[in-house]
Amino acid sequence: MKFEAFKDSVRLSMEDICEEFLARNRDRIKVKKDRVAVKNLAKIFEATLRVSNEKGFASMSLRDLSREAGLSMGALYSYISSKDELLDMVQQQGRSLVFKILGEHIEEIPDPREKLKAGIQTHLYLSEVVQPWFYFSYMETKNLPRGVHRKAIEAELFTEKIFAGIIEEGIGKGLFRKVDPQMTSAALKAMLQDWYLKRWKHERRRLSVEQYAEFVIELMSAYLDAKEEKGG
Repeated sequence: MKFEAFKDSVRLSMEDICEEFLARNRDRIKVKKDRVAVKNLAKIFEATLRVSNEKGFASMSLRDLSREAGLSMGALYSYISSKDELLDMVQQQGRSLVFKILGEHIEEIPDPREKLKAGIQTHLYLSEVVQPWFYFSYMETKNLPRGVHRKAIEAELFTEKIFAGIIEEGIGKGLFRKVDPQMTSAALKAMLQDWYLKRWKHERRRLSVEQYAEFVIELMSAYLDAKEEKGG
């Protein structure tokens, strides 16, 4: 799939993301009008990602956020009660986004080789569409409270487990050579993260997300190819 086709298929906007968040967390939001709530949640999330990715979430005060989002402190407290709650909200929605879209793009694919290719493309394309969200989720995990931090780590391992499961399936069908699925998926995840954590490096090389996806797919395919094991 081409990147533009992916963007058209998922049609993600901050308001789309906030509508989904509001539907799953209606009891946490004090504002009754959905349209107003979605609009202001979008302002809050956008301001959080913008300020945090510039100077770090720990250095951002709720007053900074209020000013950046264009909301009064009273209005802000209608959506969040603390920075810890805000951090949990952003992390929660980021995880939900990845699980939903990754699942939608791979669950119906029977061939492990094609499933792995689709998973790599989807993860990279999604991280390009909502790059600030991915960057925030990775960089701020260390600042999470203990319970929320555990959830973030579990989410990180969950995506690795998805790729490990695909690799295990491919090995079982004789399509992939015998490798350690967990270590291979961990190495793959590191390559996927490199795209959104070190954008400057790839921009300097004038590398598109499609080119990077193709490189990662070719690298993993060559490493996993069962023919290589037989030939060796």
